[in-house]
Amino acid sequence: MDSKALTATFSPLALMLASCGGASSGDTAPSSTPAPMGDAGSQMAAGEPVSLEKESPFFVSAHGTYEEPWSLAFVPGTPVVAMTMQRGSMAAYDTRTGRTITISGAPKVDYGGQGGLGDIAFLPSEASDTISSRTIYLSWAEAGDGDTRGAVVGRGQLVCQEADACAIQGLQVIWRQAPKVTGRGHYSHKIAFSPDEQYMYVASGDRQKKEPAQDLSNTLGTVVRLNLDGTPAAANPFADRGSPTDQIWSYGHRNILGLAFDPQGNLWDLEHGPAGGDELNLVTRAANYGWPVRSNGDNYNGTKIPNHTPDDGFTKPVAFWTPVIAPGDMIFYTGSMFADWQGDALIANLKEKNIVRVELDGTSAKETARYAFPNRLRDIAQGPDGAIWVIEDGDRARLLRVEPRR
Repeated sequence: MDSKALTATFSPLALMLASCGGASSGDTAPSSTPAPMGDAGSQMAAGEPVSLEKESPFFVSAHGTYEEPWSLAFVPGTPVVAMTMQRGSMAAYDTRTGRTITISGAPKVDYGGQGGLGDIAFLPSEASDTISSRTIYLSWAEAGDGDTRGAVVGRGQLVCQEADACAIQGLQVIWRQAPKVTGRGHYSHKIAFSPDEQYMYVASGDRQKKEPAQDLSNTLGTVVRLNLDGTPAAANPFADRGSPTDQIWSYGHRNILGLAFDPQGNLWDLEHGPAGGDELNLVTRAANYGWPVRSNGDNYNGTKIPNHTPDDGFTKPVAFWTPVIAPGDMIFYTGSMFADWQGDALIANLKEKNIVRVELDGTSAKETARYAFPNRLRDIAQGPDGAIWVIEDGDRARLLRVEPRR
């Protein structure tokens, strides 16, 4: 173990959070044979039990398989969970009836590496008992000139003419990451709405370019704050510097794969570190989180990155993991099925193949448990009855319902 890992692992916070796994990142999924483009490919009966470790507090059941899923979101007011697949298709699953719903009209995406169809989000204020006629927000990787690409966010309407078939209509790009660059990594492109639905926050990854995360003339390595139509929101901290700087809310980020508001209205992000230093950050106005100048991890080639220090001028992570957990996404639990967990962050992880539970106390955090699963977990969502839903990563990934052990 190198000196940085030793220091991080035995600091009071890292000792509380450190993994017992290896130090590889988990940014990139294990290689696999490319699957044909499609959505559901279920060959199992809905509700088939999934075997877990004996001490697990969960009963888990599988509800179909999907090819390279990326994101989950329940349609507000309904038991229907919508899903994006990285190659550019979509589907939905009615968790009450077991019915699979096709969704057409997804955008053309630039697929490869971590690129493709990304996040999916709905407005809670549009909750109703039908999934049709909803505003839908999607993010994806879009090709540019030459060998460049970048993240975008689009907005359209979800319209359902039949019980098992819906379409996205009028989808238009409302925000673009700037600039488009080479490579196929670190898009981030997670979407979160403020609790009052006045603003949309979008995670914009550093695209593995590092230094632009400290350069306010672009939006790489930032969280941007926008109106719901994608225009820069008023009173952003650098609004007087023109576009695209007027979009930026915070900067110095690496690769954000979780972005969510807690029940108290605070915005948090979950960020992949390099070789060590995955981060849970409280995202605040104008804050600089230090990447790539500071990190609690090191570069993959072994070169050192200075650790965060109290006097370095950067905003520190509230919690970090060395070795990494490689998070897929997170939620703040608000249901009654796991009543003791209300307000806790639940993190679905790729490398560690588990759900990590983190208790919050205002703006401090403490990991309290890890719950092992058989495979890598790409995303996590809370159902309307309080059940937890996770989707595995990769080909033939299972959609899993998680409830208390029976």
